[in-house]
Amino acid sequence: MGADDEQDRGAADAGTPRSQTGPVRWVVTPMSVGDEAGVAPASPSAAGDWVVDCAVYVDGRRTGGRLDYAEALDVARRGDGFVWLGLHEPPSANFARVAAVFGLDELTAEHALSPDHRPAIERSEEVVVIVLRTTRYVEHPQLTETSEVVETGAVVVFIGPQFVITVRHGAPGALGPVRADLEARPQHLALGPWAVANAVCDRVVDSYMAVAAAVETDIDAVEEHVFARHAGAGGRVSHIYQLKRELMEFKRAVAPLQRHFAALIEDRKLLPNEIRRYLRDVNSNLLRTVERIVAFDDLLNSILQARLAQVTVEQNNDMRKIAGWAAIFAVQTFIAGIYGMNFTFMPELGWRYGYPGVLLVMLVTAVVMYRGFRRNKWL
Repeated sequence: MGADDEQDRGAADAGTPRSQTGPVRWVVTPMSVGDEAGVAPASPSAAGDWVVDCAVYVDGRRTGGRLDYAEALDVARRGDGFVWLGLHEPPSANFARVAAVFGLDELTAEHALSPDHRPAIERSEEVVVIVLRTTRYVEHPQLTETSEVVETGAVVVFIGPQFVITVRHGAPGALGPVRADLEARPQHLALGPWAVANAVCDRVVDSYMAVAAAVETDIDAVEEHVFARHAGAGGRVSHIYQLKRELMEFKRAVAPLQRHFAALIEDRKLLPNEIRRYLRDVNSNLLRTVERIVAFDDLLNSILQARLAQVTVEQNNDMRKIAGWAAIFAVQTFIAGIYGMNFTFMPELGWRYGYPGVLLVMLVTAVVMYRGFRRNKWL
C-alpha cells in the first residue's frame, strides 16, 4: 500500500500485528476532524490491509461500539443510521463475504474486483453502483516519448438503503480526506449514504480539474517549443504523440461519466432533492472538464499537424541543399570527364596554360552557381 492508504488508516494500523485468519473485528471510536484513525483493531486478529475503515453514522455522527462490518450493518438496521465501509483492492474471496453480508448479487459485486471497468452508474434492485475512474498527474522534469503524464485508478461506490461501500483500486483517489471532511460536517453526513456518494464524486471530479490544469501546462510548453525558432528536442513528434496518448487515457476516464451523471440527476425517485442540488454542481464541473479535454485534443492535433508540416519543410530545405551542391559538383565532373578522355584534338590541349585555364573555368562556374543558389535560398 502507498502513503495515501497509510493516511486513510492512520492510527488504526499502528503497532497492531495481523494474522491471516480470524474474524474481522473493529473498535469504533469517536473521531475528530483531523483524526483519520478513528477505527482501531479490536484484537491481534484484525482485518487485513484491504479494510481501510468501517463506521456507523447516526444523525451524521460516528457512533462507538465493538463492531465488524456485519455487526455494523446490524446496528445500522436497528437504528436510524448507515454503515460506511471503505476497502482498498479487496481479494475476491474476502469481498465475496462482504457481498453476502450486504446482499450484493454476483453481477453487482463484480464491479468491485476489477480496476478496468468503464465509468458507469448502474442500478440493481435497491443498490446503486457508481464506477469512477480516478486520475492523478504524474510530475516529470521534461516530456519524453515514454513519460507517464496521467495515472489512473478506480473507485466503485455501492449505495444501499443503510450502507455505502467504497472500493478503491490503484494509488490515485485516496478517500481518507473525504471521510474527514464529511465527519466535520455532520449536518451534511446526516443526509445518508448519498451524501457519501456525492462527496466521493465531488472529490474525484475535483481531481479531474486539477489534472486538466496540469496537462494544459504541458501542452503550452509543447506548443512553445514547436513554434519557437528552433524546435529542438522539446518539439519532437514522438513527445507530442506521447502527450496525446496520455490525454486520450485521461479522456477515457472522464468523458463517459457525463452521460450517466445526467441520467442520475434526472432520476427524482432515487435522489433526495438536497443531494440532487449538490450533484448538479459536480456535474457542472465534470462538463467543464470534458470540454477542456476535447479542446486539448483538438489543440494537440493542430500542434502535431504543424510540427509535421515543419518537418516536411525542413526535409525539403535539406533536399534543395543537396540538389544545389550536386549541381555544382556535376559541372566540375562533366568538365573533368571530357578532358579525361585523352582525345588528340581537344580545345587548348597543346596550350601551355591549358590545364590552369580549365581549373579556373571550373572554379568560376562553381562560384557563379553557388552565388545563384544562395540568392535563391537553396544553400
